[in-house]
Amino acid sequence: MPINGKILAVIPARWSSTRFPGKPIADILGKPMVQWVSEQAQKARLINEVVIATDDKRIYDVVISFGGNAVMTSPHHQSGTDRVAEVVRNLECDIVVNIQGDEPLIPSENIDLVIEPLLARDDLSVSTLMIAIHNSSEMLDPDICKVVVDNAGCALYFTRAPIPYNRDFDYIEETYSDPKINLNKRILGFKHIGIYAYKKSFLPQFINMKLSKLENSEKLEQLRILENRYLIQLVETKQNSIGVDRPEDIDKVIKAMNGKN
Repeated sequence: MPINGKILAVIPARWSSTRFPGKPIADILGKPMVQWVSEQAQKARLINEVVIATDDKRIYDVVISFGGNAVMTSPHHQSGTDRVAEVVRNLECDIVVNIQGDEPLIPSENIDLVIEPLLARDDLSVSTLMIAIHNSSEMLDPDICKVVVDNAGCALYFTRAPIPYNRDFDYIEETYSDPKINLNKRILGFKHIGIYAYKKSFLPQFINMKLSKLENSEKLEQLRILENRYLIQLVETKQNSIGVDRPEDIDKVIKAMNGKN
């Protein structure tokens, strides 16, 4: 267990977005999206405090209006992790969880799951989650980040491309050259779920790393960590979530919420 045991959840929430400006305060069944995320984070048993980090006064005001804890940050950060690092610089905590502000259905169990490796191992600085992919549409979708791991579950690479590529599988027809293989039971790969837990002591090191070549190419900030030879521990979860990338994704979230009621 960390020295003082405090674990902080930070939800980066910026206004600018090419596909969906103002996304954090988009209305979902009468609540702004970021409120749904905050409430899920508060349900996690290992989280002691939740902070919403924004670069826009409009988001800040909405968070304050529903009783959330909001902090204004610089509008010039290159990544959500840079924004998280600014927030926790002067806060007392040992572990920081970076929770995406566009996943209103994130299971609170996933938040606890991503923290557990850092509680168990002193040599780890970063952990994150993955979930099995069973269909080719997800494998081929560049909006879905895939990850491959070593035998210890540490990341080898993250990419938008379909990896590992299976030569025996037809990704268009979704059939195997061997008819004995059951597609429903076959795992084609693993989808990265964009929630991270960090040792607070790692974050100053991260923000001092230069934007890496692979990060710039894939537009995946976690590659900066791998290129600087730090371990990222992956934990498999069985619980998926729905990310909101475009306005039309709100309907998917509402349908899922109504299905739970």
